Amino acid sequence: MSAVSTATPEAQRVIRRYNAFQLFAGLLWWLPVFYVFQRSAGLSDTEIFSIQSIFYLAFCLFDIPTGMIADRFDYRRCLQVGSVILVVANLIPVWEPTFAGFLMQFLLIALAHSLFSGAGSAYLYEYLQRTGNETSYQGAEGSARAWTLIGRIVCLPAAGFLTAWWGPSAYVLSAVTCGIAAIIALGFPALPATDSDPSKPEPVFPALAAALRSLAKSKRLILLMAQGIAVFTLVRIGQANLFQPILESKHLPLHWFGVLMAATTVFEVAGAARSAVLARFGQIRVVLVLTVLMAIALASVIPLGLVGTMACLAVFSLASGLAFPVQRKLVNQAITEPARRATLLSIESLADRAVCALVVFIMGGFLARGQMPAFLVALAAAVTVAMVALAVLVTRSRDRAATKESLA
Repeated sequence: MSAVSTATPEAQRVIRRYNAFQLFAGLLWWLPVFYVFQRSAGLSDTEIFSIQSIFYLAFCLFDIPTGMIADRFDYRRCLQVGSVILVVANLIPVWEPTFAGFLMQFLLIALAHSLFSGAGSAYLYEYLQRTGNETSYQGAEGSARAWTLIGRIVCLPAAGFLTAWWGPSAYVLSAVTCGIAAIIALGFPALPATDSDPSKPEPVFPALAAALRSLAKSKRLILLMAQGIAVFTLVRIGQANLFQPILESKHLPLHWFGVLMAATTVFEVAGAARSAVLARFGQIRVVLVLTVLMAIALASVIPLGLVGTMACLAVFSLASGLAFPVQRKLVNQAITEPARRATLLSIESLADRAVCALVVFIMGGFLARGQMPAFLVALAAAVTVAMVALAVLVTRSRDRAATKESLA
């Protein structure tokens, strides 16, 4: 959060507004209890995990088109429209608590977050870079993440109690906070103009082809995106898909689900707010190590009791908080064509969700057979092997780049 003080006054205002937007747009009160709420509405585990798989696949369909829209038109408009869509999405389970209603809710959430996924980071990075405040980006991204998590810490402990009082209450409150995010988004200033701004938008298909060529030419960007896929998948699996089934397996009462999620989120806040201290250890190496640590911590919850599970989830959250801002900065720095930033970030987001859809589909089969421990062990092993392979490829890529520079 100290990144704000190093920026110019104008940039400080944008960072604070961005923090507030992320806080309210990310404050989904139903997150700790949606699995239980859907079960109480009559959905089976198969239906619940099918919705989540479709949710990730929908992201894949939405991500690149919405990223191209952001690049061609306005990052701010994407943030505004996305937050309005979130308001509608959060109200659907109040009206229609059925399989079709929950599916529609998650499809609209996929569309809204597709609008956010590239546009948010692209807007913040471009604004700070164009105003000479690019050194504040990692700290600003970390502070935005931290404020989002602080909001969850304050509010999510009430989720279980609210659901027990009136089932849809968490969804109504989520719609209210997303409405506040939409109002905040209206106040984002326009990006300062640059000489490289196109006078006329590039046609859609040539723009997409150019973005893919730009990605293909940058082996470093591809490797960093692959690293990000592992981080994203673990965070989604640990915080959204498996958090509630794990707590149910420990026989924790519903009232305490939100409390425990808030408690572990404290550690994620600490990591997000202090991620800049890791720069001295080599940022790529740090993210690789943290990713393996997250996978091992998640796999360790099954044989342990409730206290051990809480400790593992705390380690998992701390590691994810440290890794996220660093990985975002690495990917943004590796993009060599700023005009295609949102499209390239959306391509990464598409890959994130595609892998998540596959993992959730596989996970649903394991859980239906009562084999959660086997799934988590297999996931930890796969992540560890993938991170070792990435470390080797990154080292070779760096060595080849150094050789080319010496020959030049």
